[in-house]
Amino acid sequence: MANEGKRTEKQSPVAEFEREFEEKTVEIRRVAKVVKGGRRFSFRVTVIVGDRGGQVGAGVGKANTVPDAIRKATTQARRRLQRMNLYYGTIPHEVIGRVGGSEVLLKPASPGTGVIAGGGVRAVMQAVGLQDILTKSMGSPNIHNVVMATVEALKQLKSVDELAAMRGKDISDVKPFWDRGKKNGS
Repeated sequence: MANEGKRTEKQSPVAEFEREFEEKTVEIRRVAKVVKGGRRFSFRVTVIVGDRGGQVGAGVGKANTVPDAIRKATTQARRRLQRMNLYYGTIPHEVIGRVGGSEVLLKPASPGTGVIAGGGVRAVMQAVGLQDILTKSMGSPNIHNVVMATVEALKQLKSVDELAAMRGKDISDVKPFWDRGKKNGS
């Protein structure tokens, strides 16, 4: 009986861990492989997983059925979860992410602006928990590459402390323009 209680305790945190993340299927696409006898069709799915608190991951799964592809993509996205440097509902500085032919520009925005983004970029921004941000998707509109470029841009973000140390300035000098008048980052 004592062992059964321990197993239950070990399984319950895993169940809580599973529940706290939000999953968003961004794209389901039928793809074809050309073989000697014709075409073989399968499905490619792009999934975003995030906790709306600074963690986000993207995954791609391919299978003959959509549910299997979604399962594979979700598993991959959970394995690729990373914490991003955010700053009070926005990002600390401007950044560009590039993957393949797609480029995504992310700019910090003042409070109340909202998420100015479309398609795959919006899904990533909502999953990571950003409330105020300006974005621009340039180059190829391929949703898979746009999503990966967005995640790549978020990975490049530095914290306000790192920016201040890099520039040899005080933290109040590198804060976004709308936050410079406030004391202690609040």
